[in-house]
Amino acid sequence: MNMQAIMAQAQRMQKDLMKKKDELNKMEFNGNSELVDVVMMGDKKLKSVKIKLDNLSDDDKEVIEDMILIAINDAITKIEKETENIMGPLSGSLGGLF
Repeated sequence: MNMQAIMAQAQRMQKDLMKKKDELNKMEFNGNSELVDVVMMGDKKLKSVKIKLDNLSDDDKEVIEDMILIAINDAITKIEKETENIMGPLSGSLGGLF
């Protein structure tokens, strides 16, 4: 196999991986516990939080749910930035998989 064929194959693989990653990012995943339900996207961004406590007002529940959602997405963003800082030089050669 010559070098051009290897490079073409690597590019096809990278394209396929990126397509699969995009598909995964658009998927929704539900997480449940006794008091909380969450929906997270495949890109690890939290989409929604629902608190199941009947003794709270609807307004209180909404505020708490929004604050949880913001805090978790903020932590995920920080993890992604630090991952890019640490893995960035390596991930360029792997098609941005990190």
